[in-house]
Amino acid sequence: MPTVAIVGASPKPDRYSHQAVLRFRERGYTVWPVHPSKQPVAGLTTYGALDELPGRPDIVCMYLNPTAGAAMLDAIAATTPRILWLNPGADGEPIASAARSRGLRVIEACVLVALGRGDPLEIAGPTS
Repeated sequence: MPTVAIVGASPKPDRYSHQAVLRFRERGYTVWPVHPSKQPVAGLTTYGALDELPGRPDIVCMYLNPTAGAAMLDAIAATTPRILWLNPGADGEPIASAARSRGLRVIEACVLVALGRGDPLEIAGPTS
């Protein structure tokens, strides 16, 4: 079963990060919401940081601004995800080029759109 860590996951149903939790779960993913508050999201245990995850995520899906995301790059890289998915508002600089320079495969697109089209791992294509 594929796994996804959703960084910046919100317990508020109207937030895109909350919708991503639901949509990934509908696609059969094991979903690990990540937020420092550790408030449950959609009934799931929320982890305070990436180093608390119970395993390796296939995707780290970001819902933080690029500066906050860039500050987390060492922690992201340490999880060795197949893909770092930067959603609108979490994409751009300084995070995108810094992530690529660490060897991370970066997708800059709305994951909710990708989930509407199929499995984000398949849409992203094979990893090298």
